[in-house]
Amino acid sequence: MKWPTVEDFTASVPLPDGYTYALPTRVDIPRLLKAVDAWFPGLAVGNASCYLREDFYHHRVFFEELHERDFFVLLFKAGEDWAGMLSVERDKDSQVLYGRVGTIAAAHRGARLSKRFPPLMETMGKNMGMGMVYSLATLKVPHMQVGFEKAGWQLIGVIPGFDRELVGPGEVKRVYEAIYVKVLVTDSEFLLPTAEGLTPATRALFRHLYPGLLSGAADDPSLESTP
Repeated sequence: MKWPTVEDFTASVPLPDGYTYALPTRVDIPRLLKAVDAWFPGLAVGNASCYLREDFYHHRVFFEELHERDFFVLLFKAGEDWAGMLSVERDKDSQVLYGRVGTIAAAHRGARLSKRFPPLMETMGKNMGMGMVYSLATLKVPHMQVGFEKAGWQLIGVIPGFDRELVGPGEVKRVYEAIYVKVLVTDSEFLLPTAEGLTPATRALFRHLYPGLLSGAADDPSLESTP
C-alpha cells in the first residue's frame, strides 16, 4: 500500500502551465513550517496544529525512503517557489483516506489550484485500494464546499465541535464543519442495512442520504430503540 508518486499525480490530475508537484524532503521541514503558518493563519490550535511542529514531520510524515508513514504531504510549485500544499492521512486497517489540510499561498490563489484537492485525494485512494476518502470543509466561506460538490463528493452531514479554531486574538472556539465523502468501491462491496435495524430517526436520515438503498418494513414507530 504505497503512496502514489509525483508522476502518478501529474498524469491523473494535471496542473496549469508553470506549476508542478513535488514531495518535500527532510531538509525542507523548517521552510515548510513557515510556509504553512503563512498560508493558513490560525492553524496554531486544533486538529491541524501538528503541521506546525517539526517533530510531527520527522516521526509521522512520509518521505521517499519511508513507505510506512501514514501522513503524506504533496507540494505545489511554481518554478522554484512553493505555491501550496495538500496533506492526507491514511488508515490502513479500515482502508480509508482522510483529507487533512489543503492550503494555497495567497499569490497563487488565482490559479485555482485548490480545485485539484478532491481529485488528488481520489487518486491517492484509488492507487492504494482505499474504500473511501473523506474531508471536512469550513463553514466560514463556501469555497471548499463548492469544490467538493463540483467534484461529485457527497455531503453527509455537519459535524459539531470536532475541531477548534483561533477566531480572534487569544480566542479559541469549537466549530461546525461540513463533512464530504467519496466512495471508491462498487455497491457490491457494501452490506446494506434493513429498515428493521434502524430507529425512525436513522431510517429517515439513511433514506435522505441514500435513496432507494434501504430495504425492509415501512416506517414503524415501534422499531425505535429503547434504552
